[in-house]
Amino acid sequence: MSRPVFPYVAEDVSALARTLGREIGAAGEKPSHVVLLNILARAAGFRNFQHLRAQYTARAHLDAAERPAPEPAPVDLTRVARTARHFDAAGRLARWPSKASQRALALWALWSRLPRGTTLAEKEVNGLLAMEHGFGDPLLLRRFLVDAGLLWRTRDGRQYRRVEQAPPGEALALIRHLGRRTAH
Repeated sequence: MSRPVFPYVAEDVSALARTLGREIGAAGEKPSHVVLLNILARAAGFRNFQHLRAQYTARAHLDAAERPAPEPAPVDLTRVARTARHFDAAGRLARWPSKASQRALALWALWSRLPRGTTLAEKEVNGLLAMEHGFGDPLLLRRFLVDAGLLWRTRDGRQYRRVEQAPPGEALALIRHLGRRTAH
């Protein structure tokens, strides 16, 4: 588990040194990790380490709320169109793209067709993927979906679940494009 990092600022180094000396001397023996955290927090003007942590967490939430949302990356419609050529008129993946960037977009299109929030057996995933492509290798697609982090599986490979996440802009454009093609 990763540890959160909290910035530490002491306005007066002399006061910090005095407080550290007094508190460590009062402890008598080598203070534990938690005792040291509390000593440092009190030397910086906080009640204890939890008070310092709460102040930092609240400040981080306020800073995040004030930050503007990041600009979405521009969508390369040429790449979307080139990837769409690998799908047939019914929206099925007709051939596996040779370029990695197009494979990634094709995987997002397949990901969008898997049921959300449902745990599936390996045979069910293979069956769904078999219906969504025309070159007869659902195992390849399943493996690539897992490797791309779009499909989760148990260690023994018996159960699979779609990983919920927001597709990038180009993937959304391809998914929408293929949805329109299959609607006609």
